[in-house]
Amino acid sequence: MTTSPTPSATELLARRARVLGPAYRLFYEEPVHLVRGEGVWLHAADGTRYLDAYNNVASVGHSHPHVVQAIARQAAQLNTHTRYLHEDILSYAERLLATMPPALGHAMFTCTGSEANDLALRIARSHTQATGLIVTEFAYHGVTAALAEASPSLGHHVTLGAHVRTVRAPDSYRIAPERLGAVFADGVRAAIDDLQAHGLRPAALLVDTVFSSDGIFTHPPGFLTEAVQALRDAGGLFIADEVQPGLGRTGEALWGFQRHGLVPDIVTLGKPMGNGHPLAGLAVQPPVLEAFARECRYFNTFGGNPVSVAAGMAVLDVIEREDLVANAQRVGRHLREQLSALARRHALIGDVRGSGLFVAVEFVGDREARTPASAETTRIVNGLRDRGVLAGATGPQANVLKLRPPLVFSTTNADLLVAALDETLTAVASGGR
Repeated sequence: MTTSPTPSATELLARRARVLGPAYRLFYEEPVHLVRGEGVWLHAADGTRYLDAYNNVASVGHSHPHVVQAIARQAAQLNTHTRYLHEDILSYAERLLATMPPALGHAMFTCTGSEANDLALRIARSHTQATGLIVTEFAYHGVTAALAEASPSLGHHVTLGAHVRTVRAPDSYRIAPERLGAVFADGVRAAIDDLQAHGLRPAALLVDTVFSSDGIFTHPPGFLTEAVQALRDAGGLFIADEVQPGLGRTGEALWGFQRHGLVPDIVTLGKPMGNGHPLAGLAVQPPVLEAFARECRYFNTFGGNPVSVAAGMAVLDVIEREDLVANAQRVGRHLREQLSALARRHALIGDVRGSGLFVAVEFVGDREARTPASAETTRIVNGLRDRGVLAGATGPQANVLKLRPPLVFSTTNADLLVAALDETLTAVASGGR
């Protein structure tokens, strides 16, 4: 039996352009051709092994055996949709809701975080009979038509909806901690006032509770409280987008909103729920869902199907059995300490922040002026790739290194990452990468 030779990157790029078209984007100046994943490692076609410091989709590690077996076992038995009775979706919903405040009494399932956020907006509009939406200045919430026009991070050519208002992100690097909550709340009040000046009422404040696209801002806990109260005083709902911060990533709680002592009206969930299997959804307070349920029936062919639910149950199993929330806190603290030590040797590092295994390293050209070092960050991300570490950039100026590894990341993995970053920063300082 003969095997076909592995196609070159050049051949794959040409095929990709021909069949997928020009709208897709790839990571890195030299794209990575991956063929296998295991735990925190990704393996390329050329045999290179990469430390994955970026993918929260594989939340409990790439190809985790318990999740793989659960998916295979259920796929061999039955896969259908939620218009038939099936016990597993009920067991999963009960287990998921039990991790949240009791007021969040209903769960609904989708395939993607975009769908979950889209559904949350529909529910919010039905409940409030309003249309106004408030998001942060560089937010990302999804790719449906409704979410794209509320996701400024998609680019300058994506026009925001006439009903959408943006507020400055709670930038803890440039705003004093004691003022952060008040400044963010003032922004939300100004957005409410502007909506009302245009004859609109706010339906919702929608935020990713770690503000990952805005640059990752997690501290101090509780800074969201005043803004949420301002929104509720104006008749709107608080939607906590937990697609990225959820399922224990912050290390302090299973859900990012819990760090702020808040109970959202709606919580949206996505990426990490199925460890790579397309599973997403939302939790909602029952009174908030009533109007939508009267006005519209909900159906999603694949949302909450038995195979997806099996994946979701297996992910929760692994998080509990391997104590991954505590691991995120312990390893994340170690990682931030090592990165802070690195900052004492490399002037490009302006700030190290984050919670658990959601960590930001902000690069600046001038620490005093805190000017974004965007070009250098691009070189750093590609330099890390050259040294076998996969990471990404975030923030309005793309000058923040985004570290968001699988929750099984270890202190040894963190030390490898820091060593690679140390080498990369030294190379970038001398004009290389």
